[in-house]
Amino acid sequence: MGLEIAWFGALCDDDYEQLGVVNESLRSSWDHCSAIVREAETWGFDSVLLPSGYELGLDTVAMAAALARATERIRLLTAVRTGENWPPQLARQIATLQHLSSDRVDINIISSDLAGQTVASAPRYQRTLHVMKAVDELLRGEVSEWDTPDFSFRTTPPRIATGHRPAFYFGGLSPDARDVAAQMADVYLMWPDTTPAVVDIIRDMRERARGYGRTLRFGYRVHVIVRETEAEAREYAEYLVAALDDEVGRAIRQRSLDATSAGVARQSELREGADEDGYAEANLWTGIGRARSGCGAAIVGSAEQVVEKIQSYQRLGIEAFILSGYPHLDECRYVGELVLPHLTHAALY
Repeated sequence: MGLEIAWFGALCDDDYEQLGVVNESLRSSWDHCSAIVREAETWGFDSVLLPSGYELGLDTVAMAAALARATERIRLLTAVRTGENWPPQLARQIATLQHLSSDRVDINIISSDLAGQTVASAPRYQRTLHVMKAVDELLRGEVSEWDTPDFSFRTTPPRIATGHRPAFYFGGLSPDARDVAAQMADVYLMWPDTTPAVVDIIRDMRERARGYGRTLRFGYRVHVIVRETEAEAREYAEYLVAALDDEVGRAIRQRSLDATSAGVARQSELREGADEDGYAEANLWTGIGRARSGCGAAIVGSAEQVVEKIQSYQRLGIEAFILSGYPHLDECRYVGELVLPHLTHAALY
């Protein structure tokens, strides 16, 4: 499979003109989020990530079902939280999405707790692994039988299961997360990091997957600010955070249930190690992380610089890019006009 370029569906009340300043017209709704997805499809993005937050915004699976009937070509990368789903129910939901979308669905697996529950990393990721394996069995048309501390069942596959499952996109930096990804992920997702760190992660994950007799594709989740010139892009980056109060930003980061994960900690380290303008390396700006728990950096620059940055990651072995930018509808147009024409990706085949 060739290069894959995805956009972001902003289902979790995470869309701003200026970070930390609520704009009611940008709050998650069917009208706003479906407009973003349709815009991404129009510009030729291959896929759109439909994110999930326990308390935030819209339900992802319900929105994916509606969008499956409101779009024609774009793939729907649907985030699901394993701590909140009984595996047979999740398999039935995914099979239904495959049916509604004519198999235009992929799944972003999130190793989540239930709200109010805190489970240590090892047992939480073990539960995630069991959910992934059970869903895999059921969507492949097999009987699934499990007896674990988290669930016990024996069930037949959904009648409408197609006999194959969507690709699993999965990320995490802790050793437990990496081991699960090596066993069951199809695409290992990374958040922004310096180039040497990305090289190290890819090397480690290839070795881990090889130990299970598998290979992985690699994905990179990052924000983008692209303009005709680097100066214009950097000026907009400064505008984006100009009204952000640090306490408001801290509150926004803490809203996420993964606010203490290893991946989030690494995003904080990246921000703390950046230069005085917030750049961790050339064209990688960490200012967005001041008001985001997860993916906390953006590729910032001219069209040529953004294309070169993406291609540099591609040369390292990354094949799937999930991009986003604020406001999501406007930045989708900038990326669609200035970046996509210079990348050979799946929608063009």
